Formats: sequence, C-alpha cells, structure tokens
Amino acid sequence: MQEVPKGKLLIIGGAEDVGDPEKLSEAQEESRNFRNFEVLQELLPPDAKADHRIEVITTASEEPHEMGKKYQKAFERANISNVGIIHIGNREEAKVPATVKRIEKASAVFFSGGDQFRLSTILGCSQVADVINRKYIQEPGFIVGGTSAGAMAMSAIMIYGGDSSKGLLKGTVKISSGLGLIDHCIIDTHFINRGRFGRLAEAIIMNPSCIGLGLGEDTALVIHNGNDAECRGSGMVVVIDCKGLGHSNIAYVEEGTPISAENLTVHLLTKGNGFTLKERKFVPAKKDIELEENIRSH
Repeated sequence: MQEVPKGKLLIIGGAEDVGDPEKLSEAQEESRNFRNFEVLQELLPPDAKADHRIEVITTASEEPHEMGKKYQKAFERANISNVGIIHIGNREEAKVPATVKRIEKASAVFFSGGDQFRLSTILGCSQVADVINRKYIQEPGFIVGGTSAGAMAMSAIMIYGGDSSKGLLKGTVKISSGLGLIDHCIIDTHFINRGRFGRLAEAIIMNPSCIGLGLGEDTALVIHNGNDAECRGSGMVVVIDCKGLGHSNIAYVEEGTPISAENLTVHLLTKGNGFTLKERKFVPAKKDIELEENIRSH
C-alpha cells in the first residue's frame, strides 16, 4: 500500500493572479469568485512559521531568469517574503549539493510554467526530485506547488503534447512519465481557455484507471493526503472519470480516427467544491449546502 503523503499539493491551471492589474483576464475581472493572490497565498499557510521559505524552480521555462523575476515580483506584491529562485537547466545541475541542500531546507517548492517535458526529463529521478518526493511524503506542512506545465508534470502519467483542435482523434495526445507526486491522475491546464476537453478525455480513455483533472486559469486544486482535493480561485476545474467506461473503439481503430467512448462521467468544480480522488466522489461546497438549506427553510 502506498504511504499517505503528509504534505500538500497545489496544482494550478496557469495564468494565476500575480498582482498586476494590467494582466487580469476578462474572466478574472468578471468572476465573482476572483480574489487577489488567492491561489499563490496557498504557498504560505496561516500557520506558517517565521522561517517558512518558498523555492521557485524555473526549469520548465526557456527564459528562466525572466520567469524568476516575474515570481519574485509577484510574491513581493503578495507580501510574501523569504522566496528563492532556483534555475536548474540540466541533469548535472539537479544534483549540485548546494541546490539539493536548499530544497532540503525549503518549506514549499513551486514549479513555474513552460514545457512540462523539459521539466520532467531534467528533474525526473534526480536528487532534487528525490528530496521533494521524500519531503512531500514525510513532512507535515511541506507544500509542492506548480502552475501550467509545473502542474502537469506532477502526475505519474503526463500529457506533453497534443493539438487541442484535433482532440479525440486517436494518436493526437502524447504521453510520457511525469514526476510521480500523484499517481492516479492526469492533469491538463489552461483547460477552458484553450479548449482542451478532447485532449484530456483521450488521455483518460487510454488510461481509464486515472482521473482527468482539467484546471482552468487562475484556478487550483489543493490536495491533502494525496486524496482530498478542494477547488480555489476564480474559475473551474473539470474532472473526467472513466471508471464506468463501457464501449470504446480506441483499442482497435487506426490513428487519426475519431474515438468513441461510453459512460464518461464529468464533474464541474468551482471554489469550495471538493473531490476525493480515490473514492471518485464530488464534495459540495459548505456555502452551497448552507444556501440550499436556507432556501428550503423559507
């Protein structure tokens, strides 16, 4: 039986609020769920100690120094101090003792966006990744966060390519190994804005034991115990579950052929809604339950 993680995962759908009013999307401005820095603040819990340190890893980015500056400014705007930036550009740099020591001392690690294949091939099975995995499993309060590519790379099975406009044509989606922090999910990001339903659905139909997590922008799932997920942010998370999958033609049709599938289950999560990944159950938000009870009482 897999050990229950004592740490917390924060997977973000990309384009999270970084405190720049000029960068707010139209959806963020119009959403009644929008709150400044709501997603990034999850890296600094209310009970954090004074020495709580966040290390931002920019490996996924082809412009790591610019990415580092972006998040340095974002955390400053959010009044979050004690933040470091780590640029790991190859596998040799992923075993530098000074870098490994910084990860050992960190309270939270955050993977920036960019290219998830680059991130997973550079960090996968490295000393840095081993320390992160160990701390996530063993240390209460340790947080592993990631946005966009940084979120997609956290799963054991990872989407690394696939044209959204050709989703649900067999062979469109490209899959490889991720960092393995969570082993029963496949994660996709920028999910609503970039129309990635077909891409994630194909990935899940190919791997029906997994749950598909499609995260909208400025939206996150906070996952405790490797199982209990709760939605944060201004948008939506789409959950695709193939547990009840019936007929599907994916095993025998030629590549480029449209895929058919029976009994896909889809859940839509917004702020406060939860989902238990192992039990595959939707958990209503407390505010929704209270509102329903108030309406019934009147």
